[in-house]
Amino acid sequence: MRRLALLLVLATGCSDDPCEGVQGTCIAIQEGASATEVQAALIEVPSGGTVAFPEGTFALKADLSLDVDNVTIKGAGMDATILSFKGQESGAQGLLVTGDNFLIHDIAIEDTRGDALKVLGTTGVTIRRTRVEWTAGPNETNGSYGLYPVQCKNVLIEDSVVKGASDAGFYVGQSDQIIVRNNRAEHNVAGIEIENSTNADVHDNTATHNTGGILVFNLPGLEVENGAITRVYNNQIVENDEINFAPAGNIVGLVPQGTGIAILAAHQVEIFGNTLKDHRSINLGIISYVPTGIAVTDPNYDQYPTALYIHDNTMTGTSDRPTGQLGALLISALGEIQSAPPYIIPVVAWDGVLDPNRTYGPEDKICIKGNGDADFINLAWPLAEGDKPSLDAAPHDCTLAPLPEVVLP
Repeated sequence: MRRLALLLVLATGCSDDPCEGVQGTCIAIQEGASATEVQAALIEVPSGGTVAFPEGTFALKADLSLDVDNVTIKGAGMDATILSFKGQESGAQGLLVTGDNFLIHDIAIEDTRGDALKVLGTTGVTIRRTRVEWTAGPNETNGSYGLYPVQCKNVLIEDSVVKGASDAGFYVGQSDQIIVRNNRAEHNVAGIEIENSTNADVHDNTATHNTGGILVFNLPGLEVENGAITRVYNNQIVENDEINFAPAGNIVGLVPQGTGIAILAAHQVEIFGNTLKDHRSINLGIISYVPTGIAVTDPNYDQYPTALYIHDNTMTGTSDRPTGQLGALLISALGEIQSAPPYIIPVVAWDGVLDPNRTYGPEDKICIKGNGDADFINLAWPLAEGDKPSLDAAPHDCTLAPLPEVVLP
């Protein structure tokens, strides 16, 4: 049996030593290490330690896990150090992390058969200069999620890239205190998704050539319900046009091909300073959970979006080819007020569904202001007899108090 390819060093070494400059205990992974050897390092590394990879491609046939607190995983660059799971034979994802205060940087994870990097139930997550990619391109057999913190607190994802996820490239779910910044999402179903989470800042990212660029969703039946307080700002959300390749039954399978921003049953969301342009279905869509047609059995779930402030964005480009179930809703509504196809989709669309059991106050409003000449449609779903969609944006000419900045410890 080949000798375990690990080297324990302390912050010194030659120029090609991946542990060079690292303070504290560092385990250097040798070139050609197997999944068994890498997993041994992740078990042996002490709290406060580092597992360091050199340049090269590591062909891993099994998934990895880390449950030690205060550990760093580092590579030599997200295009230089590649953990390849192309020949993966076992495991549900690439790397599962459950230890607190986890840092990963300068590394790539490719071709996992499930999620690429899942971080579950931890406090303190930093993902920096990390690339995830399914190298054969978009396919429903690709893993669901790229960078995937769930039920976490104090999450920072920055300067990273995800391509090819069959659900969401960057996904933060059921978490609190989140910053997602300076990343690039391409050729995923959802580029960036914040789901059932509170206190999230999503800014200075580029989302392009996904099915949908940025999604803010609340879904029923999850351990953490009714997320709120999300800011989406200063992002470049352009030319999202990828076919929706989500496996059947996934909720993101409802996202029309070519959506800029989608808000589903979300609360206290502020969207400002973004550039949205050239989306084939719609630049910005607001929808309750009701038109999905999926039965809700969760009594605590609030399926109606409230307190949305959409202001000072630049939205351009003509959308005229909406697809899928929600695209059909757009076409049906536009057929009531436009004489004939092709139907030109207003820049901002709201399904118009209100909670019949709620008394809406000023703080619950959907406010849309200062977005240049961006037009608007209230789809008046489900278009009962005598109802017509409305292009009148005046009821949404209002302001809400700005949401607070997320500041991580």
